[in-house]
Amino acid sequence: MQPHRVKTITEFLLLRDLPGALHPLISVIDISSLTEIPKGPKLLVPDFYMIALKKGFSGLIKVKYGQQDFDFDEGVLSFMAPGQLVGFELDGPIEGQPSGWMLLVHPDFLWNTSLAKKIRQYEFFDYAVNEALFLSEKEEVMINQIIANIEQEYRGNIDQFSHNIIIGHLESLFNYSERFYQRQFLTRRMTNHQLLGQLEDVLQTYFEKETGLPTVTYIAESLHVSPDYLSSMLKTLTGLNTQQHIHQKLIEKAKEQLSTTTLSISEIAYQLGFEHPQSFSKLFKTKTNLSPVEFRRSFQ
Repeated sequence: MQPHRVKTITEFLLLRDLPGALHPLISVIDISSLTEIPKGPKLLVPDFYMIALKKGFSGLIKVKYGQQDFDFDEGVLSFMAPGQLVGFELDGPIEGQPSGWMLLVHPDFLWNTSLAKKIRQYEFFDYAVNEALFLSEKEEVMINQIIANIEQEYRGNIDQFSHNIIIGHLESLFNYSERFYQRQFLTRRMTNHQLLGQLEDVLQTYFEKETGLPTVTYIAESLHVSPDYLSSMLKTLTGLNTQQHIHQKLIEKAKEQLSTTTLSISEIAYQLGFEHPQSFSKLFKTKTNLSPVEFRRSFQ
């Protein structure tokens, strides 16, 4: 099925048979008003940000983010950047009482503000849908209040202060979300530590069977998580991101080669995937405070 590109929030609301937007660049949709999936394109690629808290869909609805299906029986906060695939499929009527909200923000709304560049630093916009944020009741209340403030501001009398006030609320939304993700990394410590063990196995197997450096994307795909989620989780638990873990494993392998073989520095560098031995030597000294030659001499 060919996805339909949606350039504006107004077009999205029209496609989904929703009330027109009071503001062309920002809108909050009440999820409880969605009792059926409207006719029209099932797969969309919006040109704007979508942040949603959805729960209570107990019917046969499937929501597709990217290439994954996801249900919302539990309340989760999800984030989508412009250009990502979103779709809806319905195999039967929606049952239960869907609730929550969907916030749509066009990039033009952020133009010439502090968020225009900063929003790209929030890695959760690149997380996979199954890496959504599970909120506690207290956290959900806080997030819902921010959304209510945003909606109240753009629905009220727009004045010279409204835009900056809404930008401030958006920054609060993203900063709290970042804090709550850090909490989630820690409270799911058992699951995440299992992932750490799997990461160690993937790196060990790679360096035993392959040459060259594995990419962050390769590691993430091997662990069935998104690259940004993996790096954020590792940074919280270990203080090192995925690339740093790769380098750490590489240095371990290099130390083994330097201390147990007679291979030259250049041969070890090429075996580990470096095109230039100087690059290997520079990285090794950065990580160990010794050159490969100095490290080898310490074993003689």
